[in-house]
Parts: sequence; structure tokens; C-alpha cells
Amino acid sequence: MGTSQQVNTYQRIPPFVEIMDSTLRDGEQTNGVSFLPHEKLVMARKLLHDLNVDRIEVASARVSEGEKEAVTMICRAAAQVGKLDRVEVLGFVDGGKSVDWIVACGGKTINLLCKGSLKHCTHQLHKTPEEHIADIRREIGYARERGLSVNLYLEDWSNGMKDSPEYVYQVMDALTAIDSPHSHQQSCDASQSHLQLNESHCSQGAAGEGPAVRRFMLPDTLGVMNPLQVIEYFRKMMKRYPDVHFDFHAHNDYDLAVSNSLAAVLSGAKGLHVTVNGLGERCGNAPLASVQAILKDQFHAKTNIVESQLNDLSRMVESFSGISVAPNQPIVGENVFTQVAGVHADGDSKDKLYYNDLVPERFGRKREYALGKNSGRANIMKNLEELGLELTAEQTRRVTQRITELGDKKEIVTQDDLPYIVADVLKHDTQGQKVKLISYVVSTAYGLRPGANLKVEINGQQYEGSAVGDGQYDAFVKALRYIYKKYLGRTFPVLANYSVSIPPGGRTDALVQTVISWHYNGGILRTRGLDADQTDAAIKATFKMLNIVEDELTASE
Repeated sequence: MGTSQQVNTYQRIPPFVEIMDSTLRDGEQTNGVSFLPHEKLVMARKLLHDLNVDRIEVASARVSEGEKEAVTMICRAAAQVGKLDRVEVLGFVDGGKSVDWIVACGGKTINLLCKGSLKHCTHQLHKTPEEHIADIRREIGYARERGLSVNLYLEDWSNGMKDSPEYVYQVMDALTAIDSPHSHQQSCDASQSHLQLNESHCSQGAAGEGPAVRRFMLPDTLGVMNPLQVIEYFRKMMKRYPDVHFDFHAHNDYDLAVSNSLAAVLSGAKGLHVTVNGLGERCGNAPLASVQAILKDQFHAKTNIVESQLNDLSRMVESFSGISVAPNQPIVGENVFTQVAGVHADGDSKDKLYYNDLVPERFGRKREYALGKNSGRANIMKNLEELGLELTAEQTRRVTQRITELGDKKEIVTQDDLPYIVADVLKHDTQGQKVKLISYVVSTAYGLRPGANLKVEINGQQYEGSAVGDGQYDAFVKALRYIYKKYLGRTFPVLANYSVSIPPGGRTDALVQTVISWHYNGGILRTRGLDADQTDAAIKATFKMLNIVEDELTASE
């Protein structure tokens, strides 16, 4: 029996896991993040229509007029396509104010927040468990009367199970019994002294068929749990309430949000709460993309998520939130499908030896091969193939050598830079050059003019020279002029124009292109140099010019 079969046999993995995305509510609690109403609408559409997430939590009730506008727009748009039942709003036990706010926005589902630990109940609300339960039951009754479906958050449930499990069970026992007409009426009778709402909310089944609470949502509010605790506490809840739909809501304070979410599914949770890019208060929530990939690949659980949309959604949320995605974040990070080591690229060419189930095309992306000092010939070949460039073995060796040299100065050279490197190498072959740079040093210091010391080889003979100038390159050229005048008795071409740019199409500043024009024989001689360093690029352009001049002199003799 395979590992996945053993896990499925031993644990209680649901055949289908419901995904609730809370980017627009909990994700907006990320420090510094505030979405505009139209941004929320665009993201909600992407989540519901393109990604096909089961539910979205879009706001907290009564926060601001901007939130009310956003929720109204989202509810209207969702209703037009028959998906209003997937839109949820966080509400509070506040005497019906949240319920009225959500109804005014056109919403149909309230995620009612109540206290899931005795400390929160007694220290924050200053109420007994019985008083809080009575308040909750009346709020549920009023919500159902106004036509809302109710999901219930047990805030701080993780600490409740640690420190006061009897309280958790007391709340659950009372709220799962709401559908009993006898118990419901008793609750209404007992609560009249605490809260005055429309009396008719005590009538049974006002919101239609189904349980009074559709889902009980169990949050690790402070992110304090580990997977073993999640399994222990969920099993206790499942054993005591086997017919209840439980969601799990993880926070990432110990970097365990994904692990805890999977532990909850293994123990019977039917729904998971996530956010795009792991946004959320403090260290954030469980990242949607990671949870989806692990559910599918490691546990063969089914969801409705359209994986090919995950990367586009991640980029959208990154833009609207202003929170950059770490380049090494699984699934959506910039670098996660980039092979750097040449041996990996070589293995990929030989029956995809370095592939796993996380193939980039699955997520609307493609595999890339980094260009740098570690890339090697296999990486170069992969990139050349992608660009449709065919080189001989010797040409490929020279391009690889050039990229390795550049990699020593700048870690990564982009694929967009590659055609310019190829052109630079092939058009200006250093083999057989009559003028070669042997070594040089350029320096600058505070209060002193830049200086240059260099050694060159001209037609097999080496010469040395030094000079100072208005800049490092100016000093270098003056040192060359000195050599040409003193040792060769020749005139050095005069510089006509000098320009520096990033090669067209380049996505980074890894390469600098220097174009230099020279006055020579009554005309203009133009050469280009390409390097990670501006001065080096200019020097390369200069030596290309000198070799052209030397070749012309040789040909005229």
C-alpha cells in the first residue's frame, strides 16, 4: 500500500476540501495594506470567476463607508452571476448592527465572531459564558430572520482548547442545539433582559431550511499551534460533533500555517481559510497557492481551484497591496521555477531528471534557466533554444565563457540580455587581435583626479603607460595616447561621442552598453562595448576600435 493510501486509510481526509479566501478581509489587516473599493471588486471577481474559489470573505462590518461601498459593489456583481452565496462578511455580536449593515450592502452570509476561549469571554467581554451564549443565540436568530446564513468563528479557539476546553464544549453544545425548537425558545426567553431585538427572531427556521449555523470556523487566532496539537484538538471536536462542518483558520506566527492547515484536513476539517501571498496580520495567514499544491499533490484531496490562475492573482494582489512576494516563495515566487546550476539544466535535458509535480505550466508559468557563473553550457543551450538561436560548439563555448565572466561581476544575466551578449562575442572575436589589453588599474580618491595604469600588447610587443584625467575612462584613454605617442609615434583617434545605455529589451541593469564614436581618417568610426561595469564596457569598445585601425594599417602596407 502506498504512502498516500496509508494516510487516507488512517486519517479522515475529506474527498473534497472547501477553500475560503480571506484576502479582502484578513489579508487587509496586513500592516500598511488598505484596498480601495474598486481594487476589492477586481480581486473578488478574479477570485470567484477565474480562480473559482468556493467562498470569499470580503470585509468586516461597520468598519468604514469605503468598506460599505466595496461590499455593496461585490455583492451586486456576485448576484449578477449567481454567486452571492459565496460572498461572506465578518460580523460581531453587537445587538444586530452588523446584521443590518450586511443586509444593507446586499449580503447574504455573516461570519459571526464570538469568543472561543474563556479568557476572551470573561476578560474582554466581562461576561459569563451563559451571558455570552445567550447574546450569540439571539444574534443568530436575528440574522436568520433578516435572511442571512450564519457561519460562526470561535475566536481564540486554539487557546480555548488548551486552557478551557470545557468552555469550548459549553459554547458548542449550546449552539449546535439551536435547531431544537424547545432549546431555542428557552434561549430566547432567558435572553430578553440582555438585548432588545424584534421579538419575532425567536421563531424557528426564519432563514429557511438548514442548520442555524452552517459552519463552525475554528481559528488559531494567535498562531500558537503546532500540527500535533491541531490533530489532537480537531479529533476531540470531530468525536464530540461528528456531523458539524468545521473550517480551520491558520495564522503563521511560527511558520506553521500551511502545516497546521494540512493537519486540520487530515483530522476532518472540511474547509480551510487562506489568503493570497499569505497576507494577514503579524506573520500572515496560510498562503493559498501553497495550501492548494500540497492538498492536491501530497494528499490527493480535491478542490475547485483553477491552478493556472494562481500566479496572475498573486501578481494582482502584490500590486494592489504593495507587499512584494519573496522571490523564493513556493509556487508564486519569481525564482521558484528557475534552475541555476548547470547540472540541473543538463539533467532536465536528459529525461527531466530535476522535475517534480510542481511543473510551472500547471500554474501558468514556465521553467527558466538562470544565466550566470554557475549556469554552465547546459543553461546557455536551454536559453539559446528558447530564443531560437543556433550556435556552433565553439561559439557556445565562447558565449558561456563571456557569461561566466559577467556572472563574476553580476550574479544573474537575463535571457533578454543574451542576444546582445551573443552579438558582442561573435562580431568581435578576440582571437587574432593585434591590440590586446594585458592589465590595468583605474583609481579615484577624494580630492585627487582619477588615475590609470595599464599594460597593452600591440603587434606582440608590450607597453606600459599611466595618466590622470577628468574621469576613470578619460584617464585610461590618456594613458593609451601616451603609449601610442611615446612608443609608436602615432596619432590616437579623437573621441567624437560617448553614450551609455542598458541594451534594448534588457529587464535588469546586469549589462551596460557603451557606444563610442571616433574621428578617424576624415570619417566616423563607431564601436560598442558590453559589460556589467560601465568603464569596462567603454574600454572594450575602445580596443575594438584600436584593432579595426590596426587591421586597416596592416592592410595598407
